[in-house]
Parts: sequence; structure tokens; C-alpha cells
Amino acid sequence: MVSSVPRLVIAAPSSGSGKTTVATGLMAALSARGFAVSPHKVGPDYIDPGYHSLATGRVGRNLDAYLCGPELVAPLFAHGARGCDVAVVEGVMGLYDGAAGEGELASTAQVAKLLRAPVVLVVDASSQSRSVAALVHGFVSWDPEVRVGGVILNKVASDRHERLLREALESVGVPVLGVLRRAAQVETPSRHLGLVPVAERGSVAVEAVSAMAAQVASGCDLSALVALARSAGALPCAAWDAGEALVSSPPPPLPVPSLGAVPPDPLSALDGPRPQTPDGLDGAGRAVRVAVAGGSAFTFSYAEHAELLTAAGAEVVGFDPLRDEELPEGTAGLVIGGGFPEVYASELSANESLRKAVAELALSGAPVAAECAGLLYLCRELDGLPMCGVLDASARMSERLTLGYRDAVAVGDSALAAAGTRMRGHEFHRTVVEPGAGARPAWGMRAPERRVEGFVQRGVHASYLHTHWASEPGVARRFVERCRTS
Repeated sequence: MVSSVPRLVIAAPSSGSGKTTVATGLMAALSARGFAVSPHKVGPDYIDPGYHSLATGRVGRNLDAYLCGPELVAPLFAHGARGCDVAVVEGVMGLYDGAAGEGELASTAQVAKLLRAPVVLVVDASSQSRSVAALVHGFVSWDPEVRVGGVILNKVASDRHERLLREALESVGVPVLGVLRRAAQVETPSRHLGLVPVAERGSVAVEAVSAMAAQVASGCDLSALVALARSAGALPCAAWDAGEALVSSPPPPLPVPSLGAVPPDPLSALDGPRPQTPDGLDGAGRAVRVAVAGGSAFTFSYAEHAELLTAAGAEVVGFDPLRDEELPEGTAGLVIGGGFPEVYASELSANESLRKAVAELALSGAPVAAECAGLLYLCRELDGLPMCGVLDASARMSERLTLGYRDAVAVGDSALAAAGTRMRGHEFHRTVVEPGAGARPAWGMRAPERRVEGFVQRGVHASYLHTHWASEPGVARRFVERCRTS
């Protein structure tokens, strides 16, 4: 199968150059002109895709070569872009920045090459004139396999400033596809983990995206950008499909280790071969209901997780821990992803009825998968306020940012993963949980230091680690099977 969806990648020399403004504004501007736009984000970021969804009316999807492997980037892209007229991919950090110590892995440049997509470089020109030519020339020539098809100059001060920039760039041979002036109305507020999510801003976010669209429409050559997207080469790959991924995931291994003590060296599995995941649902039987937390406090999730759960036989039902006083009727399993419970700690704590319902479900042995924010919600307390009390641990805000990719192994059997299952993930938080691991940890991690982390008890698997289940579809199948049998 070949994907021929026109596509381009919005990149920059560094973070803070204006990628999100340009990418989101371009998505919204093209959508307003009748294009069906497929939005994508390089890397693990959950927040930018929310703005992309608001701009396009479609699910924002991530393309992360570290979490999912380079081989899944094109299939996941084709899955998200199916039926669309054009795709816009927002990069991460600087064009050539990727996973620390891993070369180009997970960089915007690598994803652009995997997608055979041209790149538009967004340059913050606020403090330079002729030097912009040297900057752009360096990025264009660094990797000949990366095709920089144009430049958008951001934060240009005046008409004279624009003339100086254009004159300088004539020698580089890269067309200027847009010039944007400084505009306060397109700025998005940030806090301790980056931009404030769309779900928390309501109509203000809608106004901001509209302003981005207007700025890009007036300052950029939309026709030239679409023409550049149409110059992307054919992408020979089959689109990722949740059902097919479950069928083609590894067959069941030999019996997994017992649920007893953690092995003497649980991290030794990081150095061994990648094990197979246990068999789960075979497609027969009734659907089981899996409740997935959402709302303003739990905004971090990858769309593929719900798609895999559904393909595995689950009925996925959302609920909002800030507003719903009970879990959805018939809940057999619970998924609580990432977000900002620390911002809403008082409201979450005040919803005592739901906290008790979550604790009772966990006590019953039902499968519960919690990542980062979900981990905090399951703790005894968060910043001194009572939470669900499922875990005998306390959580609090911290001055220290924990950030980075992780190579992890399941150190014991759980409702989510068999002992020895290797997954790559991402940590991103300014909180601390004490203790950091239970008697049965969830994961062992090799970098930045070898350590165990998280909690496995009864059906609960709780950890700081964000994972992308498309890389290991068997976890969704296993989770749904445990929902069926618990």
C-alpha cells in the first residue's frame, strides 16, 4: 500500500522559535479553506496535539521514533492521515535534536526522512538580520537527506527588517514562504510543564487558534505551502490498524514468573533479548467496559490506546474525575493517564465519592493502569490533600523537573505486562512520590540510572512512565483479558 497524502514538516532551529504557532495556524487556515487536514506532532508531547485537534477537528497524533520505533512512524502517519487532503507535522525542539546520546533517533529530521516529507524551517528573526542566511544555510546543508523546502520568518519587527532578511536569504536559495510579525494574541500561556492544555482554556484557546490562523493566512503563502506538501514522494507502507496490530503481535510465551518477590537483579532483563508478550483476547466473547479518565485534570493520552482497547474487545467509556461522582456503570477496568492533578488537587480531593469508587475497584482486583497523573491520583495524598489511597505513598510538587526517554522492563507480572516485557517510555513531571517504588515495582529502568520505579499490587499497575501501546499491542490485549477474568 502507498500513501500519497501531501505532507510537510514544520521545524525550527530551536525550541521557542514559533513552531506551534505556525503549525497550528497553518492547520486552522487550511481547514478554513476546506482542506481535510491531518495533524501530527513529533515526539511524546501530549499538549500540542490538543491545539492541533482544535485547529482541524481531527485527532492530533504523535509520531515518536523512540517510543514506537522508526518502523512504525510511517504506518502510524498513514493511519492518521487516511482520507485527508494534506498533513501538517509539527516538529520537536530543534530540527536535528533527538533522544539524548542516540544520534538522530526521535528527531524531527529523522521523522521527516521516514515520511519523505519536505521541511519548512521557522526562524525566530527577532535579533538578527544578515546572520539569518548563515543560520539557514547551516540547517539546509547539515544533512543532504533532509529537504528544507522553505523558510517562515517569525517575529519580524518591521518592513525594513523584512527586506534585510529577504536580501540575506537570496544567497541561500531557499524560498521565503512566510513572514510573521510579533502578535501577542497568538501567544499561549505556559506553566511548569509547558503550554496550558486546550481543555483548561475553553473559549480562550479557540480565540488563540483563530488568531494563529489569521496570522498565518495573512503572512504566509498558503498556495506555495500546499504545493510544497504535494511535492512529497510516495510513502510505500501499510497504514497501521489496531486490529491487525493485535493479530500480528507476538504469540504467547512460556509461563511467566510467579507474582512473588522481585528477582535479585530485575534490571538484568534490560540486557537480554526482547521477550514475547502473553496472549490475550482472541476476538471472541462479550465486550468488557474500560473506563478512561479525561477532563481538565487528565488530558494526556494517545489515541491509539483507546483504539487498541476497542480492537481487543473493550467498550471504552470516558469519565471526568473532576465532575463524575461514580465510575461508569459496569466498569471492569480503569485507565488513568497523564495530566495535571496537582493543579486540580483540591477539586479531585473534594470528589470523595469517586475516590472511594476508584479505591473499591482497585481493592476488588480489577485491572487499573495509571501513568504519571494517574499514579498521583492513586496515592494516599497529593500535596497534603487526600487522594484515592490505593497506594501507600505520598505525592508532592517538586522544584526539580524529571524529563527524558527511558528504556524499561517489567520486573514482575501485572495486569498490563508480563515480567520481562521491554517497553520504551518517557518521563515528564515536577512531582515526587515517596516511596518511589512498591514491594513489587512496575518497571526497571536503565537510564539515566539503573533503578526500579512504580507499583504493582492486585490488578494495579501505576508508574510515572508514559508509554505508547502501539509499540507493544499485547499490553492492551492482556489488559482487556484481565478485565474479562478478574
